[in-house]
Amino acid sequence: MELCMQSPIISGSSVGRIHRQTPWRVSRGVRCGLAEPSGVPAPMGQKTQYKDGLFERAFMTLFAHKMDKFAASSSGGEKKRGGGLYDYEGFVGVSKTVMQGRSRKQQQEVVREVLLSMLPPGAPAKFRKLFPPTKWAAEFNAALTVPFFHWLVGPSQVVEVEVNGVKQKSGVHITKCRYLENSGCVGMCVNMCKIPTQDFFTNEFGLPLTMTPNFEDMSCDMVYGQAPPPFEEDPVSTQPCYANISGSIANPSSPTCPKLQT
Repeated sequence: MELCMQSPIISGSSVGRIHRQTPWRVSRGVRCGLAEPSGVPAPMGQKTQYKDGLFERAFMTLFAHKMDKFAASSSGGEKKRGGGLYDYEGFVGVSKTVMQGRSRKQQQEVVREVLLSMLPPGAPAKFRKLFPPTKWAAEFNAALTVPFFHWLVGPSQVVEVEVNGVKQKSGVHITKCRYLENSGCVGMCVNMCKIPTQDFFTNEFGLPLTMTPNFEDMSCDMVYGQAPPPFEEDPVSTQPCYANISGSIANPSSPTCPKLQT
């Protein structure tokens, strides 16, 4: 299993926001599954190339199988050869199938059920005891996010943020989200990732989490310890579809992504 190490911490001076950012750098010899010659995600408009190992594909397959139970059909994604393991495109394909025909709330509930199914009985209660909403717990979870979820979101790094007037290393800056890049769908980003993940940590685990995707460059900032705003007050609630990224569920002419309205 490849663990992605970090670049130096970035300082921040506004609540839940990164005040100053430096270019993402890959630690020596570690590329977090990237197949790009540069060692960094491809620029906006180009698709980043990854080389997933057995560990990464095993997680993709586990998540895909869990979600496939909720899919309208079992043909949500193509599999590649190699023990029937899903590749990333297959995993995203299942997500798209789950999304179709469901409202925003229903999509989020599916993700919640999938996340709960990945945990042993009583896990949320145990998590609350082990990780009460403290600075240490927020920083610890931020540190875990980078090495264990690079297969899902791509390279990221721990950054210093300010939450409720306290500076802490509980932020995670995702350079270019792999899920958003491969789906090309604002609705999937918000309904299948951002909102349910925020709600899961905040309500199930008792550790507040705010995720702020940047749809201009596909980066994303996660801040553990910061409570997320209500959906109606979140800027993503009025985000339009991507105009230049085609997709069967995209509507570039709509002022707001249709999947965020229902």
